[in-house]
Amino acid sequence: METTSIKEVARQAGVSLGTVSNVLNRPHLVADTTRQRVLEAIRELGYVRNDSARQLRAGRSRTIAIVVLDVSNPFFTDVIRGAEEAIDAAGAVAVVCNSGQSAARERRHLELLEEQRVQGVLITPVDGGRDSQLVNLIKRGVPVVLVDRGIWQSDRCSVAVDDVLGGRIAGQHFRELGHDHVAFVGGPLTIPQVADRQHGFESVLSGIRVRTFLTPELTVAAGRQAGHALADLASPDRPTAVFCANDLLALGLLQEMTQRGISVPDEVAILGYDDIDFAAAAAVPLSSVRQPREHLGRAAAELLLEETRSPDTHAHRNLVFHPELVARKSTARPGR
Repeated sequence: METTSIKEVARQAGVSLGTVSNVLNRPHLVADTTRQRVLEAIRELGYVRNDSARQLRAGRSRTIAIVVLDVSNPFFTDVIRGAEEAIDAAGAVAVVCNSGQSAARERRHLELLEEQRVQGVLITPVDGGRDSQLVNLIKRGVPVVLVDRGIWQSDRCSVAVDDVLGGRIAGQHFRELGHDHVAFVGGPLTIPQVADRQHGFESVLSGIRVRTFLTPELTVAAGRQAGHALADLASPDRPTAVFCANDLLALGLLQEMTQRGISVPDEVAILGYDDIDFAAAAAVPLSSVRQPREHLGRAAAELLLEETRSPDTHAHRNLVFHPELVARKSTARPGR
């Protein structure tokens, strides 16, 4: 179907192209009667302005990209929701890209986003923000904010949660409950947040036996696989408490324990991380280390918008939020 052009609007209204342009972009410069005539022609012809073309000619758009590791993870769903609130309030629009934890896929997204002249990029990078395409994007003046990454760099803002502290909170919870044989489930350790949570967890467990079950990804399926390995251990050799690097792993682990007839929390206590909505609704309500997910996204978007409005005076900042323990029925003192 053919679209109406601005030339047709001008012809219908009996005015110049410049007058139509002023009505669309600077209506205060046009006499009221002329403006009404142009608007009537727009309505009659069904004209829709090509805003993307106009923005590209100006060298910018009103689109802000959000690039995340896994759109199926409820943690990122909440981060996106928080970011969209701030972006919508600023009159811009968000477009979401899923890297799938693939550096190559992330690079393709960034190349296309630069071609589209996006206003800025919020990103949870696969490699911590060192990818050459991301670095080049910043060098060419595109505002970038790292989300859920706390690495301070002078050329970009970042927002993150103190994941080492989160791991310590988990370990201290198990210590206070009296567990002397615990486990960490998570991976891959190339993801900085996972490594930080493991490090914090183990740092407060001196004198306590710690076992590690590495996973290839942070999914329910990977949690079930770890649960299978855990359940296959003889009861005396099985850890009595397990800290999972995120809630999806913990939910998968909980499913496997239930299927194998292992009582949670009496035989195995389970603690997740993120406190997604599904955690409280689990068959055994899941204890979790809560992250301020929507706040994280909102803060990242506000930093980016601040930079786009005042690029010459904007000061890059690294915001770090503190997690907190939400104790529910899945953690208790060892029962065997």
